[in-house]
Amino acid sequence: MKYLIAGLGNIGPEYAFTRHNVGFMVLDRLAAQNDFSFKMERLAYTAEFKHKGKQIYCIKPTTYMNLSGNAINYWLQALKIPVENLLVVCDDIALPFGKLRLKTKGSHGGQNGLRNIEEKLGTQNYNRLRFGIGNNFHAGRQVNYVLEPFNEDEMSQLVARLDRADDIITSFCSIGVERTMNFFNE
Repeated sequence: MKYLIAGLGNIGPEYAFTRHNVGFMVLDRLAAQNDFSFKMERLAYTAEFKHKGKQIYCIKPTTYMNLSGNAINYWLQALKIPVENLLVVCDDIALPFGKLRLKTKGSHGGQNGLRNIEEKLGTQNYNRLRFGIGNNFHAGRQVNYVLEPFNEDEMSQLVARLDRADDIITSFCSIGVERTMNFFNE
């Protein structure tokens, strides 16, 4: 069985440790923990590894956040992976920092990457792992907030939360979305 894990973010060093790039960070941590690396391919950095007999493909779209659906749609089709085996990892300002929420469907909630994915896939019914980044910003400052690096307190907790997100990903691929939600949703 094959799975596609898509971490959302923006390419370039200026975005590397920003809140909006937490999807990339989750996949980079997964790569470090499972000894695989990414290579540049069409529309994304790609990697693959096996876990408990499952083939797991990971992508970090190079289309920038707002056009993530282009890369995800392309790789789903190229790898012949059904949408129910897709997991999108993204930031979420509606959740407190570090809170993780696995969902099987839902609205984009104003997240432009998810909005584009919904448009390209033609459905809201795809799995997503939302990584809370909090909403500690003043009105009208949301864009600045998501494009800023994590603060010192958040950085001290980040590795543990990335590891937890990676546990959710491998569980999703091993035992399925419903059981994983029961075990991990906080």
